[in-house]
Amino acid sequence: MTGSDASPADTPTSPSSFRLAYVPGATPAKWVRIWNERLPDVPLTLHAVTPAEAFAVLREGAADAGLVRLPVDRDDLSAIPLYTETTVVVIPKDHLFAAVEEVSAEDLAEELVLHPLDDTLGWEQPPGRPAMERPATTADAIELVAAGIGVLAVPQSLARLHHRKDLTYRTLVGVPQSRVALSWPAADEAPDLVEEFIGIVRGRTVNSTRGRRAEEKKGQKQPREQKPARAAKPRAGGKPGAGSRTGGKPAASRKGGAGSGRSGKPRRGRG
Repeated sequence: MTGSDASPADTPTSPSSFRLAYVPGATPAKWVRIWNERLPDVPLTLHAVTPAEAFAVLREGAADAGLVRLPVDRDDLSAIPLYTETTVVVIPKDHLFAAVEEVSAEDLAEELVLHPLDDTLGWEQPPGRPAMERPATTADAIELVAAGIGVLAVPQSLARLHHRKDLTYRTLVGVPQSRVALSWPAADEAPDLVEEFIGIVRGRTVNSTRGRRAEEKKGQKQPREQKPARAAKPRAGGKPGAGSRTGGKPAASRKGGAGSGRSGKPRRGRG
């Protein structure tokens, strides 16, 4: 069971369910599918959160874990990096950059580059010319690009999330990249269900996963694997079994008896 629109605050705390928050652009679908296959009796509920509220949701216990963007404050939160995203520049389809495959930070020097307040790239100094005002959100910045006002550098997943027919994007090199991580409230050991999800995102098999399912398997007698029976080898020089067409002399080479129609030594006819 999953749900993407429920508010974390409205979800009751239950030890028999797992609540996963995720920021825009993070794609938990594959891991949720594996969870449902391995733990069908433990519902996983999805909660979409903004980057600004993601860490507060974890600290307040409104979610058990979250797919967030680094950096993470390690004083009270634990995290494991999952993957690094390609950075792209979002442009109108008729823009000059649409004719190339890659764009560098230096290529943006004369461009008006939008820098929304919810930016996830952590620029020390954004490239290009700055706008007079920063858009409040990435969605607002996308609207400005569509209106012909500047370009926007974002992780590729956000460019896909805000896809429009009149816009496209190209790989942007020589700039910061966003890293997605799994985070949860810091503790000496990760909670059991969090450990289950860590095993899934790290690609552990069912047998190697540490957590509740692994504990249940302990002490259970596993079925003994039976070795396939080896095929019997024919004895050297032995006669083939009944109905066999292999081995022995062919019928045509056997000596025929009297009155036999088989080929053998011909009889001398009487004069």
